[in-house]
Amino acid sequence: MSEELNLNEVLQVRREKLAKLREMGRDPFLIEKYERTNFSKEIADDFDAFNGKEVALAGRIMAKRSMGKASFIDILDSEGRIQAYVRKDALGEEEYDIFVTYDIGDIVGIKGSVFMTQKEEISIRASEVLLLSKSLQILPEKFHGLKDQDLRYRQRYVDLIMNPEVKKTFLLRNKIMKAIREFLENEGFLEVETPILSTIAGGAAARPFVTHHNALDIDMYMRIANELYLKRLIVGGFDKVYEMGKMFRNEGMSIKHNPEYTAMELYAAYKDYKYVMWITENLVAHVAEKALGSAKVNYQGVELDFTPPWRRVTMVDSITEHTGVDFNKIRDREEAKAAAEKLGIEVTKDMEWGHIVSEVFETFCEEHLIQPTFVTHHPVAISPLSKRNPDDSEVTNRFEAFVNTWEIANAFSELNDPIDQRERFTEQAERRDTGVDDEAHPMDEDFLNALEVGLPPTGGLGIGIDRVIMLLTNVTSIRDIILFPTMKPIE
Repeated sequence: MSEELNLNEVLQVRREKLAKLREMGRDPFLIEKYERTNFSKEIADDFDAFNGKEVALAGRIMAKRSMGKASFIDILDSEGRIQAYVRKDALGEEEYDIFVTYDIGDIVGIKGSVFMTQKEEISIRASEVLLLSKSLQILPEKFHGLKDQDLRYRQRYVDLIMNPEVKKTFLLRNKIMKAIREFLENEGFLEVETPILSTIAGGAAARPFVTHHNALDIDMYMRIANELYLKRLIVGGFDKVYEMGKMFRNEGMSIKHNPEYTAMELYAAYKDYKYVMWITENLVAHVAEKALGSAKVNYQGVELDFTPPWRRVTMVDSITEHTGVDFNKIRDREEAKAAAEKLGIEVTKDMEWGHIVSEVFETFCEEHLIQPTFVTHHPVAISPLSKRNPDDSEVTNRFEAFVNTWEIANAFSELNDPIDQRERFTEQAERRDTGVDDEAHPMDEDFLNALEVGLPPTGGLGIGIDRVIMLLTNVTSIRDIILFPTMKPIE
């Protein structure tokens, strides 16, 4: 209780200091701008060029050490920290007396000359210190540290101030996303924007967020994928398109799942899934090289090698490898059911051969997929938008990319047969209407109409950008690479 009382007293003192400054006509919140000439990092990186030079910097006071007629303060700007040496005889008595009332957390502008202290620390010999913003809160380390992970996510602005490595992670995220765009632009892809709100939530099997449009008096959905719109653009005559942006899925949360997340989808006319496979492995390798300087990445103590080519294995062959069961030789639904049940898989009456194969794969194979691997030829039953394999009509020309047991990408030769697509949508709609699968694709008549207009042979890809960033930044929770992750409100 006494600590809480002391904390409240300190907060009250800060407000009283602000009130006194206002009485003196020194209200910091009336200042609109401050002209900076330099940043801390460039001075630190090239001291010889700055030694003795007059500079103007601005940032937050992070440490303060007073010694009577002189003080040292540490300033944090957007690029790092630098020390400032403030003397009463340099500022003048009145200005220095005001300066010593400034608190850790306050934002100041400093003018002065660059020099090296006797302890060989690069510093600014201040000739002016101007308060630009008064911090009325206390930075957390002074009282209870910043150990509470939940608080770090809720107050990311404080997290960024107190933990430089967090800021580095988000700067690296920006670098990664720039590298993705650079690679795709070099490959001739056009970046486009498609609707986030739609009357049909299609393009993936997932639960959407539902909202209501008052003017039209209709329910609308936040997009779960942008696939069907991007394919419409291929129908319209664009050869290569992509979009990187937010998707929304009204599902569970975990260290790998956030209700809103960043994904990238691309589509290339007159290309197949093999071309998209090449795009995927070379894109990720390029991004790793740009962001980290190497295609070999250490993730939680394991070296992941993104150097192309990645391993390729069919879903059925992967199952054979890890269980000894060959579903290439077991195509009858009842035989497949018996084989799966021998492995301990519960098979429900609504599961077809393809659903059984998928369930066995997820149970026995995914945990072994550590190094980058393309798992190919998924069953038709779980691939409603994929083109059938011409040599085996039960599977599709589809792949998923796995790294560290995670699926990071999904791709296929796009189904462009409008008759086959209608049949698959109809089957999906029946599963949805009967309650068998509430995430099944809805019927999208306009998309079917677009297919009837004519979609050329097309290869498509979706990448979970957040998961790729997690791997490249060596973090274990998706919340650590999303600036403001979804949080339950504090009551």
